[in-house]
Amino acid sequence: MQLSKLKLRRLLLWTSLLILAVLNPPLSGWAAEPPAADQSAEEIVLFNWLEDIPQSVLDAFTRETKIRIKYEVFNSQEEAMANIRAGHVYDVAVLDGRFVPLLAGEGLLKKLNYENILNFKYISPNFRGLIYDPENRFCVPYSWGTTGLLVNTGQAHPPIKRWADLWDTQYAGKVAISASYPREAIGLTLKTLGYSANSEKPAEVKAALARLLQLKLAPSFLYRYYPDFGTPSMASGEVVIAVGFSGDLLESQKKGLSVEYVLPEEGLLLWGDTFVVPSSSRNQATAEKFIDYILRPEISAEIVNQKYYASTNEAAQPFVQPEILKNQAIYPTDAMLMQADIIQALSPEGQKLYDTIWQQFLDANPQPH
Repeated sequence: MQLSKLKLRRLLLWTSLLILAVLNPPLSGWAAEPPAADQSAEEIVLFNWLEDIPQSVLDAFTRETKIRIKYEVFNSQEEAMANIRAGHVYDVAVLDGRFVPLLAGEGLLKKLNYENILNFKYISPNFRGLIYDPENRFCVPYSWGTTGLLVNTGQAHPPIKRWADLWDTQYAGKVAISASYPREAIGLTLKTLGYSANSEKPAEVKAALARLLQLKLAPSFLYRYYPDFGTPSMASGEVVIAVGFSGDLLESQKKGLSVEYVLPEEGLLLWGDTFVVPSSSRNQATAEKFIDYILRPEISAEIVNQKYYASTNEAAQPFVQPEILKNQAIYPTDAMLMQADIIQALSPEGQKLYDTIWQQFLDANPQPH
């Protein structure tokens, strides 16, 4: 795969969804905060998804800098938001981009000092200046990817191709959706109904709830809480289709399972993670040193090669394994991106609506199966 091809794909990803505000803001124009008083912290706290950054990368950082990493884990972005709002102390956190303006607006994120993050220069212009942080004052784009379907190929007949296949009666009781990803669950359901994955129209969102409840309540269906997309249920045949991510495919294949990652025909759901420094941090300069380390091209590539999530780091591509660059589940084609919806921030009213709908889904009691 040629570098220019990947650049085009990423350009199509963002421009087609109309979420670029500024492609390439000049670093010299940014208002940077003074470095943190403690520039030589012995330890920083990283708040992130479980095993999102390989331990080998963290160990190499510690060997080089003598700075320890305390890795704290969240199970959902809602949990991460709640902890940051509660004042828990973290030096670096990974947030989906849609949450950045919310926390920044509440004064809970520090403005970044790019004198400490010189490797930001390697971030593709297509991922800079996005609408949620037009000047990248508060976040550094880190990784991006797709939400799709993990399919047990030995038990899925005919082949799974669409989000709507979750509702196929032959897979009754063998569908897995995680309670940790409400936006994805509601978004994919909206897409099966022909609506935007980010719809805030009450009638459309309520229609999505009714359709989701078919999976949980109807006698021929069973909703399953599948918190970490662990593979035992899929290995036993208990689960045939699970909503998940490209990285989950890697974990399944490592365990020798016949699992395929399907990009549904109705259109992909896209996400983008960023690094932020919460205001609770007392080690901003050291936190930024860690971010700068991750942005080294060879380090960013090592993460891609191990975790199967695409990087925003353009200079990392020559170090990424060719088979990964060619893998459409990780780097979708232009046509796939043109049909995609990126999960965006909701208005306060929209968020309240989604929270209510999701709670109604969680509270509904399954019928005997």
